[in-house]
Amino acid sequence: MASTPPKKPHRSSQSRPSHFTVLVELIDTKPTIWRRIHLDGRIRLDAFHHVLQAAMGWSDSHLHVFNIGDKHYGTPDPEYEDLDHQVLIEKKFRLNQLLATGDSCTYLYDFGDSWSHRITVESIEELDEAHSNARSAWVEAGQRACPPEDAGGVGQYQDFLESLENDPYGEETKEMLEWAGLDFDPERFDRKAVNNAIDRLLWNGWIKIGV
Repeated sequence: MASTPPKKPHRSSQSRPSHFTVLVELIDTKPTIWRRIHLDGRIRLDAFHHVLQAAMGWSDSHLHVFNIGDKHYGTPDPEYEDLDHQVLIEKKFRLNQLLATGDSCTYLYDFGDSWSHRITVESIEELDEAHSNARSAWVEAGQRACPPEDAGGVGQYQDFLESLENDPYGEETKEMLEWAGLDFDPERFDRKAVNNAIDRLLWNGWIKIGV
C-alpha cells in the first residue's frame, strides 16, 4: 500500500479574514510564562507587536525584532545598520503571509535583557466575510506575570524568583520588590486586564487589523 504523503502546513489567504490561534512562550522561564492569543491572520507585524506587548504585560520601552526563518522584521535603525543582519520593515508584512499552521518564530524584546519569545501557530481557521468583523484579537489563557521591565534578562529574573521563595525578607529581595512594585506577584495573570488593554488599542485606532 502506498504511503500517504504528509499534509502541507495550512497557510491562509493574505486578503481573506482568518482566525489564528498562537501560543507565545517566554523562552527559558521556569515555570514557563505563556499566553494563548486569538487574532485575525491579516494583522501586520507592527500591530502584532503591540498585541504581544499588551498580552505579555511589557511596556514597549525597548526595541524588538521578529526572527522568522532566516529573515528579521522590525523597525530598521540607520545607526545600527548591519548588512549581515538586515531588518525588513515589519509594517509591510502580515502574519498570514509569513507563518502557516505548525510554524514557529521568535520575537525578541529588549536587546539588552534579550527577552526571547517563541511564537507557535497552533491552528488557522478560514472565516467568511460575515464573520470578518468579529473581535479581532484577544487572549484566551495564560499563566504567570510578565517579568518587570529591565529585570536583567531571564537569568537574573530566575535568581530573583529563587530569592523571593527562599529568602523573602532578605535585603536583596526587598530591594528588587521595591523596584518591581511591592504588590508584584510572579504567579498573577489577569486575563481581563490584558484583554481590556488590547481592546483599548483597537478602540482607539492605535492598531488596525485587516487593512
